[in-house]
Amino acid sequence: MTLPARTLALFISDLHLQAAHARTVDAFFAFLEERAMAARALYILGDLFEYWAGDDDLDAPLHRKIAAAIRAVRDAGIPVYWIAGNRDFLVGQAFADTAGMELLAEPHIADIGGQRIALVHGDAECTDDIKYMEFRKQVRQPAWQAQFLAMPLAQRKAIIANLREGSKEAHSTKTMEIMDVTPQAIDALFAATGTKVMIHGHTHRPALHEKDGKRRYVLPDWEPDGEPPRGGWIAIGEDGTITRHDLDGKVIG
Repeated sequence: MTLPARTLALFISDLHLQAAHARTVDAFFAFLEERAMAARALYILGDLFEYWAGDDDLDAPLHRKIAAAIRAVRDAGIPVYWIAGNRDFLVGQAFADTAGMELLAEPHIADIGGQRIALVHGDAECTDDIKYMEFRKQVRQPAWQAQFLAMPLAQRKAIIANLREGSKEAHSTKTMEIMDVTPQAIDALFAATGTKVMIHGHTHRPALHEKDGKRRYVLPDWEPDGEPPRGGWIAIGEDGTITRHDLDGKVIG
């Protein structure tokens, strides 16, 4: 089954684009050309990149190509919205202007198809991961970011590489439950936004969770290079129906 004939919005996250994963990059470009161009809006909910060291890295060939592909969607009259992830929270206005995206603060409330929907990346709701929450609080501070971005690009990339290695080691000792969103944080977000629908990524645990009349949709991460390949998106049709899709566009349960 393909997407509805008229799609009001598409949602993706956690592609972790990088030159080493060429199939994922190609799948993203195909998604933009074949799916996003037929929609009325595209929402990117974080971790589009494996990492982002700063907007002065825009000159990298792959980054230029990605920005141009997103810009083509915007130039076709389809707005593209961005919420930062834990890997690419340093994406700034320079990249947004080049790609034609609008940067959104989280939580963002979108009114689509007659529904009010809370949109977040999802990492801020993983409140049981105390060490990560402390790290997140630090790196999201404007003063820390200004100091970091003042460093030479090569130095920033080296620091990020070390942080990624440390993150891999830390993840090997953490349970999936600790790295998942907590019910308390989700309940608080629903209450704060006054919504009954939420869409997020980050956890790499795609699902639809229903509780007390509320629905929480979790986006998949993308790994067409893996075995088996995985990935997909969420779509909202003209009638407000929300559907989850795999990489081939088929609706999944």
